[in-house]
Amino acid sequence: MDILYWILVYLITFCGMEFMAWFTHKYVMHGFLWSLHKDHHKKDHGSWWERNDTFFIFYAIVSISCFVGWRYFGFWAGLPIGLGIFSYGVTYFMVHDIFIHQRFKMFRNANNWYARGIRRAHKIHHKHLGKGEGECFGMLFPPLKYFKK
Repeated sequence: MDILYWILVYLITFCGMEFMAWFTHKYVMHGFLWSLHKDHHKKDHGSWWERNDTFFIFYAIVSISCFVGWRYFGFWAGLPIGLGIFSYGVTYFMVHDIFIHQRFKMFRNANNWYARGIRRAHKIHHKHLGKGEGECFGMLFPPLKYFKK
């Protein structure tokens, strides 16, 4: 029965991270930490590393802390929560940084309905370069209006 709880906690965490991505993007990245996020909208340097990548490090620390809590402090939910955060981070990186922004030249020819919808939604968000402009949404499940033909 424990495995069912672990799977449930993992799935809730993974799906909950989509809300966290939206919330963090709208109120933190386009809010008080705009200074770290703005180079993602308007690149002002020649480096592969963006200041915006700091947000990945934050969530990695949260995930690692969950693993530590599970391993050393008996926090049973630490493992499925940590794995849920980690899995969402990997998925987000694959979709956002690799597929959409082409930081690595992979998945260039993907052209199914989901790929087109994700690209369209992200393009709408990036057409605004300022802090307070543009629509914010989670990366994996943007509003359905972007998936129309």
